[in-house]
Amino acid sequence: MAVFRIGRTTELAAAECWRRVTDWPAHSAGVPLTSVSVTTPGPVGVGTVFVARTAAGPAAFDDPMEIVRWEPPAPGRAGACRLEKRGRTVTGWAEIEVRAVGTGSVVLWVEDLRVRGLPRALDPLLAHAGRLVFGRTLDGLLAGRAGQ
Repeated sequence: MAVFRIGRTTELAAAECWRRVTDWPAHSAGVPLTSVSVTTPGPVGVGTVFVARTAAGPAAFDDPMEIVRWEPPAPGRAGACRLEKRGRTVTGWAEIEVRAVGTGSVVLWVEDLRVRGLPRALDPLLAHAGRLVFGRTLDGLLAGRAGQ
């Protein structure tokens, strides 16, 4: 399994940090050739489904995800979100935690990324690519310029 971790510290308050990192359509800007759309009505919470569609010309695949844990940060408690990937091509899960630290916050993103048909021997390369792509996405979201 290609598990990777990304951590960031920000001056943003935990509530604003949470709002930015769980703005699913904003993730589109950080992942090349990909658009993200929420397919269930709001508000966002357990049961919300969104789809990351990656396409290059006629080659395309969908990465549907469902929120199975949704606990926004509150005084004295970190926020936690868990996504289960439900696609035919991409499977696995992601967990995002936002914890208040002083007047700012810390984000921890842990993901188990699997691509069907990809040999397990390539997991280290897939994890490295995940750290790069999602690290860039997270940096952009926190800076308010999603993925740049």
